[in-house]
Amino acid sequence: MIAIQNRLWTVEEYHRMIDVGILTPDDKVELLDGRIIQMSPQTPPHAATTQRIDRYLQNIVRDRAEIRVQLPITLSTSEPEPDIAVVRIDPAAYGDHHPTSSEILLLIEVSYSTFDIDFNEKALIYARAGIGDYWILNILECQVYILRHPTESGYQDIIVRSPDAAITPLAFPEIAIPFSELFLP
Repeated sequence: MIAIQNRLWTVEEYHRMIDVGILTPDDKVELLDGRIIQMSPQTPPHAATTQRIDRYLQNIVRDRAEIRVQLPITLSTSEPEPDIAVVRIDPAAYGDHHPTSSEILLLIEVSYSTFDIDFNEKALIYARAGIGDYWILNILECQVYILRHPTESGYQDIIVRSPDAAITPLAFPEIAIPFSELFLP
């Protein structure tokens, strides 16, 4: 019997595949723990919720952070494209690199059909990268999962809230965000 193993890719190899045209924007993929994964197509509720969150956060963190929408972040073994990444302001506007874990203030995934991946797979990747504040908006269940205190084995604190609650991002203790502003009416 022949044992079959998956070939895992490094972030550097992934970048080379993009640079030489093996992977193109039409491929709609992301690197998760060394695996190149096809991204799910966006449904209208997913796209509209992502846009709503972007508009809201742009207004409340203006001049204190940058909001990146569905753009790559670079971690040690992954290059995911979270729906929303609130990152430190970079003087070079991230023209020479994607944000890394030390530059990430908050990640938000909007989950319509991808909750299992967002909660199990991506949460572990983000926790191992030391990202301290990760939220999942579960559109179907109208719940927000707040994951905090990352360790190598995952997040130690997982809080589930309904849209009538509010939360303060760790990076902005002076701001309380009502979840009703993030969900579609």
